Amino acid sequence: MKKCFVVFLMLCIVASLASCGNSSSTVTVNVEKTVEEIVVDYGTYGEKANDRISELLSDLSSADAAAGARWKKITDLWRSPQLGQPINYDVLPDGLPDTDELCIVVLGFQLNPDGTMKDELVQRLNVALRSLEKYPNAYVVCTGGGTASENESASEAGEMAKWLEAQGVAKKRIIVEDNSVTTAQNAIFTYDILTSLYPSVKKLAIVSSDYHIATGELLFTAESILRANAVGNEKLEVVSNAAWKAPSGELSAMFQAGALIELCGDVETAFEIYYDNYDIHSLPPLN
Repeated sequence: MKKCFVVFLMLCIVASLASCGNSSSTVTVNVEKTVEEIVVDYGTYGEKANDRISELLSDLSSADAAAGARWKKITDLWRSPQLGQPINYDVLPDGLPDTDELCIVVLGFQLNPDGTMKDELVQRLNVALRSLEKYPNAYVVCTGGGTASENESASEAGEMAKWLEAQGVAKKRIIVEDNSVTTAQNAIFTYDILTSLYPSVKKLAIVSSDYHIATGELLFTAESILRANAVGNEKLEVVSNAAWKAPSGELSAMFQAGALIELCGDVETAFEIYYDNYDIHSLPPLN
């Protein structure tokens, strides 16, 4: 009896040790936190973070294959030197479809306090107008909400639409997205409008200032990837751009990281990044 008890006790110890080994090798992946670390690491460290990003993407794919595939495609685009290239100044290039399959997306710019447009926004509209004249069957989306501190009734998109109509663009071609206050929201709300109300639209061309083109292309492409039921089945594709050559301006990779986090729905963290209040020490250090 004593011998049997000793054997039983040894078997329990072995089973316990085996259980501890399995527990320590099991990695629980929080998808939201993993995505946050991926984009913040790249936003902060750039290419130095590539090895760590590869590890995190592998962990993400193990936990959620669909999320892993989506974020690999997004980060591959983000890290590509072809993002936003080439920039086409003043007008869209030749070779785009001159049908209602194409939609020109004009990214907004903060209004003056009284609700009038600043010169930078007017310059973007001039680029859009030349592009619309070149592709007379394309739609155009004007994006941007109320950013006039002394005129609550004015919106970037509304003022842009009025300007285009005054230049002779048919009202039926103009789509107004006037709820957004960030470029990420431009992408989210424009996607909603186009996929629900304009099913003919398949291809997008981004119009903005030159320093803003890469960010626009990244966010509109990322939104389409995140909404697709599988990578490769995206409903909207960014195919080109046209830009006004701005005398100054830039958007950092960390700003882009915040915008990608905003696409995932974490607005609080996104705005911490936008306002430089995000503490990178809240995530594991880059080895």
